[in-house]
Amino acid sequence: MESIQEGYFELDLDGNYTFANEANCRYLGYAKEELIGMNYRQHTDEETAKKLYEPYYELYRTGKPIELLDLESIRKDGTKAIYETSVSLIKDNKGNPIGFRGVSRDITARKRAEEALRVSEKKYRLITENTADLISTLDMNLHVTYVSPASMRLRGFTVEEAMEQPLEQVLTPESMRLALTVFEKEMELEASGTADPDRMRILELEEYKKDGSTVWVEVSMSFLRDNDPKPVEILIVTRDITDRKRVEEALRKSEANYRQLFDNSPTGIYQIDFRTGKFLKANDLICEYLGCSQEEITSLSPYDFITKESQELLLERLSKMAIGDKIPEDPEYEVIDKNGKHRWLKLNSKNIYDSEGLLGADVVAHDITDRKRVEEEKRRLEERLQRAHKMEAIGTLAGGIAHDFNNLLMAIQGYTSLTLLTLDLDDPNRERLKIIQEQVQSGAELTRQLLGFARGGRYEVKPADINDVIQKTSSMFGRTKKEITIHMKYEKNLSPVEVDLGQMEQVFMNLYVNAWQAMPGGGEIYLQTENVFLNNKQALSYSVKPGKYVKITVTDTGTGIDEKTRERIFDPFFTTKAMGRGAGLGLATVYGIIKGHKGMINVYSEPGHGTTFTIYLPASEKKVVKKETATGTIDRGTETILLVDDEKIVLEANREMLESMGYRVYAVGSGQEAIALFMGKRNEIDLVILDMIMPGISGGETFDRLREINPEIKVLLSSGYSLNGEAQTIMDRGCKGFIQKPFQIEKLSQKVREMLD
Repeated sequence: MESIQEGYFELDLDGNYTFANEANCRYLGYAKEELIGMNYRQHTDEETAKKLYEPYYELYRTGKPIELLDLESIRKDGTKAIYETSVSLIKDNKGNPIGFRGVSRDITARKRAEEALRVSEKKYRLITENTADLISTLDMNLHVTYVSPASMRLRGFTVEEAMEQPLEQVLTPESMRLALTVFEKEMELEASGTADPDRMRILELEEYKKDGSTVWVEVSMSFLRDNDPKPVEILIVTRDITDRKRVEEALRKSEANYRQLFDNSPTGIYQIDFRTGKFLKANDLICEYLGCSQEEITSLSPYDFITKESQELLLERLSKMAIGDKIPEDPEYEVIDKNGKHRWLKLNSKNIYDSEGLLGADVVAHDITDRKRVEEEKRRLEERLQRAHKMEAIGTLAGGIAHDFNNLLMAIQGYTSLTLLTLDLDDPNRERLKIIQEQVQSGAELTRQLLGFARGGRYEVKPADINDVIQKTSSMFGRTKKEITIHMKYEKNLSPVEVDLGQMEQVFMNLYVNAWQAMPGGGEIYLQTENVFLNNKQALSYSVKPGKYVKITVTDTGTGIDEKTRERIFDPFFTTKAMGRGAGLGLATVYGIIKGHKGMINVYSEPGHGTTFTIYLPASEKKVVKKETATGTIDRGTETILLVDDEKIVLEANREMLESMGYRVYAVGSGQEAIALFMGKRNEIDLVILDMIMPGISGGETFDRLREINPEIKVLLSSGYSLNGEAQTIMDRGCKGFIQKPFQIEKLSQKVREMLD
């Protein structure tokens, strides 16, 4: 009895201990001598004592033993313990009850564990049955073994209904296939022994509701195990994510719409990372602008594509953006794509931030290439207009100088011619006078150069074949410059052009000389002519009218011209030669003559690659007029001529020359005098030689007044200016002849007879 682990005790009928073994004393914390004689009520509370009275009384009355009675006792140290006790009667020899005996076992730890489990089960059941998530379990054959009440809220089924549903009625076909695939995969891992026992699989599945609609759920699946490590059940936690899926779908659609707008935007859009300087992303248009793919773009930087000038602008801008400085709005950058194509982009940007601060910028890029081209073309047109204004101003000055100079030369030429007429053939002064005439012609040639760019002065304009002019001038030049090889390519049936042949010869000779000077060691000149048609756009770029043109190109293999020189090559008095080696009038004269013929000339050249001059002259429908050879004789007559000139010395010289030819001459010094004299002698006067520039009434007004008096009047216009500007308008109004000062007596005599006859 003393050695058993269970407590053994004996009580008298009043409940006093008469015996207790060691185990029983140890349970209650008393020594044996303390416990013997103690009443059991001394180690129980009032409630327990009342609880024990009834079974003990029943035992005394019936003699039926008490089996497994739970008894709570108070130990000596005041702590409580729970015992599982079995009690029976003690009888004397006569069979009368004299006490009680019992066996007790301390079950305090078990009872506490059971209570804790009960509380835990109650708590988790409350959680399970009241949580918003649906809790369920499946056996390993995928049959439902438990469903929480959330089934009603989530799917509309009661717990009983949900328990009866096979999985096929719960999940849509696609979700069923996914769930089975995952389950089979997990079972393969379990069978191979490689499964993680704590692993939880999370799936998104679509389930049927009772009303036939569906609900999206997030399912957390894990295995439940007993002592055996193999899974025995599947725990499923199901959460309604329908709203989230709707938001995600809306977000997906929004992102798709944004992506579509982003990719298909008519403007380029990209993000740049300031920390790396590279693209974060870019739409398709930016990739097109830069000539790269979407896969390449994030490894590249905008800096890789812009010109050196734009790089400096970009670096300055990025540095200001990075520190938050105010920056100019809408910068413009010139970019070069991977294929070398240039493009201009105008950028609008806005900084973007992350948790660490400034991340980069969102940038919208507008292609302004066409606008920049228009602006550049406008700038060029403005430069051309400024150039034209400059040339016009210089031309006005040059024309005035040439006019006055020609009048001086006219007087010298006139009196020299008259003196030669009176001298004997063997007079020693004849040679001196001829030298004076030659010098007058040299001076006249200088004024022709001035007039060449003085509003495009033209003298005698006739339809001509430019091939003949080029053939004549190139042959003449080639004979003197043997080190130059000339190649010619002429178009057959070349359209005529209305030109002053003398000026055209001057143009080509100047171009040949310019080419020769660019090829000091010799070289080649290529000449080509062709018929072309300039449309509106081409004509606008060349500052001429659209229509048919004759195109002439003169190309040399010389040293070429740099851009700075090329910009000023047609400027008057600009020269690259040393001081005293050139006047700088050659190419300026060429430019003036071509513009005076309503044509256009441009130059293309690069250092080391030669130079090409391209000329466009308006084509004419008129027939070519062959140039007549001067006879050198003086034609005479007896008609009456009215001579008008405000320069007295020129008037006198011309009067004497005309009288020496046999004509009767009335000489007056103004338009007023000419009109007054003509009114009285209009029936006598056969020809009027009229100066164009006069004070008071000008030559043009005088011509109009004379025609009012006699519409059939013959007028020969005389001027130190060229046949252009006002002189041309007078010719267009009906004046039939023009003679350029200074002129020799032979030229005057021929022109007068031409007019009179």
